[in-house]
Amino acid sequence: MDAGLLFALAAAVVWGAYLFVLKRAFAAYPPAALTVAINAAALGWFLGATSLTVGFGDAAAGLAGLVVPRRFTVVAVTTLATAAAFVLFLRAIADGAVSYVAPINKVVPMFVLPLEVGLLGQVLSPIQVAGVVVTTLAVYVANYEPGDFFAPFARAARSRPAQLALASAACYAVADVGKRVALQELAIPGTLWVPLLLAGVAVVLLPAALRSSFEATRRDLPKFLAAGALVALGEHLTTVAFATLPASVASPVINTQAIVAVVLGGMLLGERHFRLRLVAAVLAVVGVAMIAG
Repeated sequence: MDAGLLFALAAAVVWGAYLFVLKRAFAAYPPAALTVAINAAALGWFLGATSLTVGFGDAAAGLAGLVVPRRFTVVAVTTLATAAAFVLFLRAIADGAVSYVAPINKVVPMFVLPLEVGLLGQVLSPIQVAGVVVTTLAVYVANYEPGDFFAPFARAARSRPAQLALASAACYAVADVGKRVALQELAIPGTLWVPLLLAGVAVVLLPAALRSSFEATRRDLPKFLAAGALVALGEHLTTVAFATLPASVASPVINTQAIVAVVLGGMLLGERHFRLRLVAAVLAVVGVAMIAG
């Protein structure tokens, strides 16, 4: 199995654990403020770890390289797309049930595939394309609440929450393709890319965070540090995956994080529809095997 695919699978596990921790430990916090605080902790962890291997001169050279208009544009678009996707998803779940909008929001790879093929000329084998479809279906099933299977999409044309969820998925897809371009075509070092993305998203969300009521105590500090460590590790693994794989391959694999989260919820919390989540997990394994070829 390709090393990049192993990093993508590891990223899915880390992000799945992070989603589970968010649900269990941070449900009471305003999302924008929470993201800014955790990203700040993650930035501290990442800079502390990479300072052991990256010198000031290397960092300065990398930052100087961002002056090139194309590099700056890709970094800006990717950062804005990531933040916009997050905000749109929050608006979607504010207007509609999570069980309704979450499955729609997880079809990111189906946007990534045509974007990468159309814009970057990426070529995938038929079995890999089928694997992307199966893996995306697995993520949809993992977030699905039993009922009419295609109801979320049938209602999308007239449902504001569904439209917001689809727009969020499209923004996440733009961000994924942007990561691939930044790390492969533009060769931005991962040790520079991760802090740029973490800090950029935090800056974009900071105005919303300042408008929200956010109070944290010293007792919460270990939780924020632990969540920040997960985010720092997840972003590192994600960056390595996107630096070596096509976005249309890395995206569906990393998005199986949703399956990790719901399976953990079923095993540890006894959440509903656990058998359905296991079906999603099996589909994900099959899809990843097809992508791996």
